[in-house]
Amino acid sequence: MLRRPGYRKALVLSGLLGIPVSLVAFFFLAALHELERLLWTDWPHHMGHDKPPWWWSLPGALIAGLGVSLVVLRFPGRGGHIPAAGLHSGGPTAAALPGVVLAALLCLPFGAVLGPEAPLIALGGGLALLFRTLARAPATEESSALLGAAGSAAAISAIFGNPLVAAVMLMEVAGVGGPRLFAVMLPALLSSGVGAIVFTGFGHWTGLKTGNLRIGLPAPPLLDWGDVLWSVLMALAIGVAVHYVMRAGRLTAVLVAAHPLRTTVLAALAMGCCPAAYAGITGRSPADVALSGQAALPQLAAHPHSWPVGALVAVLAFKGAGYAFALGSLRGGPIFPAVFLGAAAGLLASPLPGFGVVPAMAAGMAAATAAALRLPVSAVVLVALLLGHTGSLPVVALATVVAFVTTELLAEGPPIPPFRSRDRTRTGTGTGTPAG
Repeated sequence: MLRRPGYRKALVLSGLLGIPVSLVAFFFLAALHELERLLWTDWPHHMGHDKPPWWWSLPGALIAGLGVSLVVLRFPGRGGHIPAAGLHSGGPTAAALPGVVLAALLCLPFGAVLGPEAPLIALGGGLALLFRTLARAPATEESSALLGAAGSAAAISAIFGNPLVAAVMLMEVAGVGGPRLFAVMLPALLSSGVGAIVFTGFGHWTGLKTGNLRIGLPAPPLLDWGDVLWSVLMALAIGVAVHYVMRAGRLTAVLVAAHPLRTTVLAALAMGCCPAAYAGITGRSPADVALSGQAALPQLAAHPHSWPVGALVAVLAFKGAGYAFALGSLRGGPIFPAVFLGAAAGLLASPLPGFGVVPAMAAGMAAATAAALRLPVSAVVLVALLLGHTGSLPVVALATVVAFVTTELLAEGPPIPPFRSRDRTRTGTGTGTPAG
């Protein structure tokens, strides 16, 4: 393939496209961050509150519902893909890019329980095809797929800060290798997780000694028997729970398709009621439930003991419900809410006998991410990046496989109604796995 002139030209163009696409992605993320800080930190402080009051999420939810519904009805591309259908590798047309950006700006900073990764993928892929057209490069089906994936990877690496995560995720989202990829990777993940446990050992038993590539980083906590046992059982429970949250999101999408304006607003308001109810019951900030959870995740990991059991149960219930409403009605990505929910579930389960906080949260994040995205390899790589060490990767691999297999064996639920946008490009179809 490298000997083909067309592929070499596309490879060079992909490298050049990474510069403008990454810059646009950076400023897009910066705008989202500044709006979120303004709405959820600065304005409450200016009003004399040390944290947002309990009702703070309701006006934002109304703005998000009205804004996204108008974008869906009036703009080409309908604001991007429906989050309940998962991630998509294909970029929209140039005409659809304004709707994608506007829909994200109108809902994500206002408390939508979604992340920015799906708009970034659409933005990067669409920009790559736009720049290809401006450069008058030949447009073929192969070059469109290659450049679209390259642009999406360049954009999404801006949020993860790591090109490996972006490359692996786009590979799985695009379905490279088809069903054979999962048929090969699942046994590989499972056996490698079990093998890592043998060679790292349980507790103070160091296992068999072999050569390794360790370069002197601080050693993570040693795994114990409880870490493995509870990780597998917890991954099974998380897989079932996240599956039904995603299924509720698909049902919401079906209802929204029947009456877009009315149902989008009602679903957004229902999502906004979840942070308000959580704050009213627990006395904590509604921001724990609203937004993607990306900013709250480091706080959860750094101060796990500041979260009482009641608050963890409440945040799981209300953020899970808000996540389901947002998945089917608004525009954004499904990754970070799933990661946060998994971390909270792991922290809640960590007092079990022999279960450490670090492996519990690691396994929980991996299980929830794999169940929500149906991308097992991406889940392992993403959680490894978040952890910053490899000590918990054996339970991460086991939890990923268990959660993924669990969700695959459960009934898929109602299919998301396909639609054709004004630019006549088909959206709302599946991801790396069938959407229904």
